[in-house]
Amino acid sequence: MPEPADPRAVLDQLRGRIQALQGGPTRMLVPTLPMFEPLVQLRTGGVYAVDSSSLGMGLAAGASRSGEWVGFAGWDDFGVEAAHQWGIDLSRTVLVPAPGEHWLEVTAALVDVLKVVVLRPPGPVDAKSASIIDARLRARSGVLVVQGEWPRCELRLTAEQTTWSGIGDGRGRLRERQVAMVARGSGGAPRRAVVVL
Repeated sequence: MPEPADPRAVLDQLRGRIQALQGGPTRMLVPTLPMFEPLVQLRTGGVYAVDSSSLGMGLAAGASRSGEWVGFAGWDDFGVEAAHQWGIDLSRTVLVPAPGEHWLEVTAALVDVLKVVVLRPPGPVDAKSASIIDARLRARSGVLVVQGEWPRCELRLTAEQTTWSGIGDGRGRLRERQVAMVARGSGGAPRRAVVVL
């Protein structure tokens, strides 16, 4: 008598067949800045979490520099100069600084029309709200970068250590910031890199 097949393998195979029949969207790469390439490659339909505004802008900058529209929701302290320094094209940037209780609807609308949306949710995000946005991302081939927690994300990018240079004996100007970053995905070992911001 033949061995029964692994139920998980059969389920994965069936999901693949269904997606192929439905013509599911291909997960395309979205441009990232060279400094982030050892750590993360953004793919359409994905959610990526960061722990700072700088990393959120940095992940959106690659797409913006390549000509894509990007958006920021929940950023009431959005730094126009900082965005410009990252290379974000402000003429192709949508900002919704304070969506408040309508953050889910605003995010869904932005995901419908923009390649990369960077969101600061106003509080904890429940699984149902996350699944609504996840489905929208897959259907519209968008990318969501979340500053904070998200129930399911492909990768979390965090800064473990920051070192500033430029100030000598209490004088001078800050010239650069070195950040030791770690990228943790759902599978595999964490990836680490030191980048200059």
